[in-house]
Amino acid sequence: MLLGITVMSFAIIQLSPGDFLAEIRLNPVVSQETVDRMRVNFGLDRPLYIQYLRWLINVIQGDFGFSFSYHVPVLWLIQSRLVNTLLLNVIALAVAWAIAVPVGIHAARRQYTASDNLLSFASYVGISTPTFFSGLLLLFVAFKTGWLPIGGMTSLDYEGLPWFGKTLDVARHLIIPVVVLGVLSVAGLMRQMRANLLEVLRHDYVKTARAKGLPERVVVNRHAVRNAINPLITIFGLELGGLLSGSAILENVIGWPGLGQLILEAVVRKDLYVVMGSLVIGGVTLVVGNLIADILLAYSDPRIRYE
Repeated sequence: MLLGITVMSFAIIQLSPGDFLAEIRLNPVVSQETVDRMRVNFGLDRPLYIQYLRWLINVIQGDFGFSFSYHVPVLWLIQSRLVNTLLLNVIALAVAWAIAVPVGIHAARRQYTASDNLLSFASYVGISTPTFFSGLLLLFVAFKTGWLPIGGMTSLDYEGLPWFGKTLDVARHLIIPVVVLGVLSVAGLMRQMRANLLEVLRHDYVKTARAKGLPERVVVNRHAVRNAINPLITIFGLELGGLLSGSAILENVIGWPGLGQLILEAVVRKDLYVVMGSLVIGGVTLVVGNLIADILLAYSDPRIRYE
């Protein structure tokens, strides 16, 4: 699957109008000989299938190529942005799960009550609100109030701050993107947890546990929740796989220097090897995320056994 995606992406980028050297050609200072030399150095003068095979062989050997725009190795460039994206998405994922699971359990235990209806309405609003709109709205509030920094990951005086000052500065810049990503994730996860738990609570073994006189808290938390959370573990694996791409739109809205912003810039500039390298890293992350989900599912559900 990953191989097919890379082939299609490579062909689309190469066959679309224009290339990276088109902007350089418009510069009167750069001669045609220089442009031709760059084309040869980047291997763009060869047939499309030769370019792809050459890139694929280099990737297998650990060489992801050289960035046209940034003039640095692609792997180093991706690694420099990868940390920022993982920091944002991991914190947002942890916050979302810490809120969504207890709230979903609360809503299921109090089905059709005022709190359940209010939480359901809030989840519908959260699911329906686009990420970029939430980000722009919070940036506007931050601009008007001055309570939070507007965009970016650090302040201008970041380098002159002590280590704890740098930590607080990054934490303040994380608030807006984490809230935006967290709200979007909490809405869907809460609805999923509520639906799963309501289905499990109707099973016979739950009724038997209640008939034995077990407290409702024990019936729900010890028996029902363990089975209701299994489908969410699968979702957790998919979310792990989407860590590198889940905040791509938001990163560009708030100016977060992550991998999503880098990919968009690379696509606009037709920086071929940066785009392809990002796709490979994203594909590997998806496979690892699914593997982690399978392991967690086998650990949480004793009925599942892998030989």
